[in-house]
Amino acid sequence: MKKIKLFDPYTDKFEKIAINRVLESNFWASGEGNGNVKKFEEKFSKYVNSKNSVAVNSGTAALNLALSMYDIKNKEVILPSLSFVSTANAIIENQGIPKFVDIDEKTLCIDPKKILESISNKTKIILPVHFGGFSSDLTEISKICKKNKIHLIEDAAHAAGSSYKNKKIGSHGDLVCFSFHPVKNLAMPTGGLISINSKDHIKISKILKEKRWCGITSRKGVDYDVKSIGWNYYMNEFSAVIGIEQLKKLDKTNLQRKKNAKKYFEQISLDEKMPFDKECSYHFYWVRVKNREKFRENLLKKGIETGTHYKPIHNFSLYKSKIKLSITEKIGKEIVTLPTHPNITEKDLEKIIKTVNQFV
Repeated sequence: MKKIKLFDPYTDKFEKIAINRVLESNFWASGEGNGNVKKFEEKFSKYVNSKNSVAVNSGTAALNLALSMYDIKNKEVILPSLSFVSTANAIIENQGIPKFVDIDEKTLCIDPKKILESISNKTKIILPVHFGGFSSDLTEISKICKKNKIHLIEDAAHAAGSSYKNKKIGSHGDLVCFSFHPVKNLAMPTGGLISINSKDHIKISKILKEKRWCGITSRKGVDYDVKSIGWNYYMNEFSAVIGIEQLKKLDKTNLQRKKNAKKYFEQISLDEKMPFDKECSYHFYWVRVKNREKFRENLLKKGIETGTHYKPIHNFSLYKSKIKLSITEKIGKEIVTLPTHPNITEKDLEKIIKTVNQFV
């Protein structure tokens, strides 16, 4: 029986050609980010229409570096709990205080009304997550940020190629953090990126590039200085050339994801399911079911992999608190994610839809 994977990177001969080219060059990595890393940054900035970009080695690194640009020690960062734990971990890493708020039940993105209720004189940053590639309400969130003089950093780990009001995700917030893990829409062995839209983007880019390479600055030949803390976060050349090739076909592969998601939306009989929006890149497609384990077991018996994105962060031991997020907690028990990647065939889609509907 054929196994239908939840995630499966789409590649062709051009990634292999690019990898061999780097291998033979013997130039595999540069802390300064020269070579193909710089090319990837330039091409990604052009793609999303941002002022600047800084490539790193993971989405987690992107979040940590972005938050490190603002002094959030003992300050609050408002975020949803329905996300991968890295979103909150990066706040702790920078000595900030994660302040979890509930989500919109239709989109599973952060609810702007709940943000308003949670703002205090300690709030420094709002950190929305574009869940599954579906954009958060950036219009309302931007208004809140502007009115309260709060910075907007976006977690766009799921949203490479997504748009909001005809503008690519990556062109809105002060800093926008992407992940290019092998399961993502734009896949690499390991990678991430910070898209920069601030007025002082040149200065921010320079500081971020220093921070991603252990704080090294003022380099002249073999001599250099270190003026602030930094990390080993730079992207390698193999990831960069794969990223360049993946970016060339991102719109094409995302279009296939949208077609798959539209079929799910139109043909799956469940009432609680991900809305269809042509601006969403559909990293996955979610549905909600009451008897989740039995539902997933039935699909697995048919060779269909599913996920449960995510266990709410505020329920982990590290973040355990008395906070009640009724919608998030309900979603956390019911959500099941289905594959949307371009390697799925029409036959695979029909099988998934039929198996899901048999459970209803």
